[in-house]
Amino acid sequence: MKATEKGCGVFYVLFILSLLLFGTNGLYVSHISLSGSHIVLFRTLIGGPMLTLLVLLRGGFARDDVRADFPALLPGGVALGLNWVALFSAYRLLNVSLATLIYYAGPMLVVLFSPLLFGEKLSGKKIAAVLLVAFGLILISGSIAAGGLSLSGLLTAVASALFYAALIVFNKRIRRTSGLQTAALELDVAFLVVLLYVLVTSGLPHPARGDWPWLLLLGLVNTGFAYLLYFSGLQKLPAQSVALISYIDPVSALFFSAVFLHESMTALQLLGAVLILGGAIWGER
Repeated sequence: MKATEKGCGVFYVLFILSLLLFGTNGLYVSHISLSGSHIVLFRTLIGGPMLTLLVLLRGGFARDDVRADFPALLPGGVALGLNWVALFSAYRLLNVSLATLIYYAGPMLVVLFSPLLFGEKLSGKKIAAVLLVAFGLILISGSIAAGGLSLSGLLTAVASALFYAALIVFNKRIRRTSGLQTAALELDVAFLVVLLYVLVTSGLPHPARGDWPWLLLLGLVNTGFAYLLYFSGLQKLPAQSVALISYIDPVSALFFSAVFLHESMTALQLLGAVLILGGAIWGER
């Protein structure tokens, strides 16, 4: 089913709703005392089994479909886990603004290479929309310190963008497995990847009692449920559409932080948000 066919609007709604849920992650994280990588571990630990159980209650995995899509499902799960691991590592090695800016270059890469990867036409309007989005992200990221930039930090941030792009590419190649089964399998694989990272780097986490309600919300709603919506929409929408709409995630995160956490938004950040949303909407028209 292509984005131009009748009834495709529901997949846009599902995908956008998942991005808005992702945008509220900061609200939950602000109440959790754990480090970023430990929070990611609990997200996958709770979200993956939740969706796996739901699949089993609905009759189990379609083995033939999973077998056929396995060459995309396995690397997709690995890309999901490494995507988060690299991003949180880049936060420590670089400042958050630069790491985020480089990270969200991932969908831009998908747009630029979609003619080769998916045979989708890259119009001048799409290119202009990408440029608008890129400029908006630069404004939102704010000023970036010229000094203290480590090569390892830069390479780690670039890796996060590449894994983000890889996640989109691999999931666009999943043809038969449903969105629910895809989300369950890839989150389970991502959990194993993040678990290995945590064991090697910092050891297992020890949450405080007050962390648990927020961890459960983050795992059940913002990971399990949100990724069900995300993968369901991802498989049915054109790669360029997915890449452009994905910028709702950072913009909504900025908005929710300003409203609920009372974090200030500068004039440049507001202008950047307008450019990102405007570029995405214009590119979809």
